Amino acid sequence: MITDNVRALISYRLDQADESLVAGRVLLEQGLFRASVNRSYYAMFYSVPALLSARKEETSKHGRAIALFDRQFVKTGAVAKEFSRWLHEAFDLRQRSDYSPQFQTTEEDAEQILSHAVSFVNEIKSKLAAMSSS
Repeated sequence: MITDNVRALISYRLDQADESLVAGRVLLEQGLFRASVNRSYYAMFYSVPALLSARKEETSKHGRAIALFDRQFVKTGAVAKEFSRWLHEAFDLRQRSDYSPQFQTTEEDAEQILSHAVSFVNEIKSKLAAMSSS
């Protein structure tokens, strides 16, 4: 059972994800590809702790959140493997974009990550809705 406090936390994290998707789209339109990738990744990331919260799991570490997502949702078949692949790709591209000197993020990369992020967040919302109704 999901308590009211957990529902509020999930709602907050999904709001963060939605805001990051909007920012990713605006930044892409402005030609700010590195920043768009960053926001698109964070949209995916914020939705993972929302999903984990429904199972009373908590972590702020990116690697740990991704590992828990893979173990609890992907390996069990609750979420398709492609979502894990997209999350890992977005994490890796965000890391390179933010921290690798002279790395250039392409428009195609930013468009693809944003597209995947939209699908990813929608999938997480769908899973959370199903968990709430059961």
